[in-house]
Amino acid sequence: MKNQPKHITIATILIGMLAIILFFADVFSGSLHIPINEVLSILTTQKSSNETWTFIILNFRLPKAVVATIIGAGLSISGLMMQTLFRNPLTEPYILGISSGASLGVALYIMASTAIGGTIFSSVLSSFGLVTAAILGSGIVMIIIVIVSMKVTDAVSLLIVGIMIGSVTSAIVSILQYFSSPDQVHSFIMWTFGSLSGITWNEVNIMIWCFIPAFLYALMLQKNLNAMLLGDNYAHGMGVNIRKMRLSVIIATSVLTGTLTAFTGPIGFIGVAVPHIARYIFKTSDHKQLMPATILIGIDLMLVCDIISQLPGNQSTLPINAVTAIFGAPVVIWVIFSNRHMKGGV
Repeated sequence: MKNQPKHITIATILIGMLAIILFFADVFSGSLHIPINEVLSILTTQKSSNETWTFIILNFRLPKAVVATIIGAGLSISGLMMQTLFRNPLTEPYILGISSGASLGVALYIMASTAIGGTIFSSVLSSFGLVTAAILGSGIVMIIIVIVSMKVTDAVSLLIVGIMIGSVTSAIVSILQYFSSPDQVHSFIMWTFGSLSGITWNEVNIMIWCFIPAFLYALMLQKNLNAMLLGDNYAHGMGVNIRKMRLSVIIATSVLTGTLTAFTGPIGFIGVAVPHIARYIFKTSDHKQLMPATILIGIDLMLVCDIISQLPGNQSTLPINAVTAIFGAPVVIWVIFSNRHMKGGV
């Protein structure tokens, strides 16, 4: 935080402290009330007077809070990079069809698993099977986008191609749903709602190993992203290889969104809304300041959404997508009405 305005440093510290508070609040919250002193004992010593409480905290609430943190950071930084790359305030991480590819993989898996082995096959392999199918689907779309990015010369054409690829995969998913049984359709729809629950530590470890390299790589792009804010010609004059930079952003974003979508389902509005909240609070477009702010705000917002979805005192859990939409949609509307320079842009 050296050489940056004092108010930005203070705001970053406060938002970071809020993220820590919300993380523990997420662990404390749930349909089953567990005393705070018991939760603290479980987190520090892994012991409690009630073994059921220990199991719930360590195997359900704690990994869920970790996943919420990863999702908030990954989708937010992906959204920021995509908005900078395409210079479009409404661009979000899923714009290139990555989530549609993951959805296609999941739809194919659900149909195949039911046809091959019925409910037994699905119950045994449902967790890693869905994840593998989603990763393969998003990976194939990512490869197509990368190949296209090496052929086209401008970001607008790439954006249009990405949207078309997403439309094609979504159409295929719709056709699969039309010929699927009600149970298959229900399973797929439940996945599309998005969920942070039920993720095991083994899955969290896999997610982290895929997430960290792409996340660190994204952080290394700060300087070149700043150059691209003023246009491709300026960035090229500053020594930035535009095609290589575009490819770097696409790969980093695709790996992040593809991995996260595979484990939790598509989670909307975080990627498009959080960068704008960060810009509004910090009054800057400098990615060296904006990236940390976006990451921390994304973590805060995702943890808040997860806490709200728990419905304290109720056994039900709201779909996480429904909660993120409540926060994200108003931000998108605000961006549309406040950005007077956006006149039907791409």
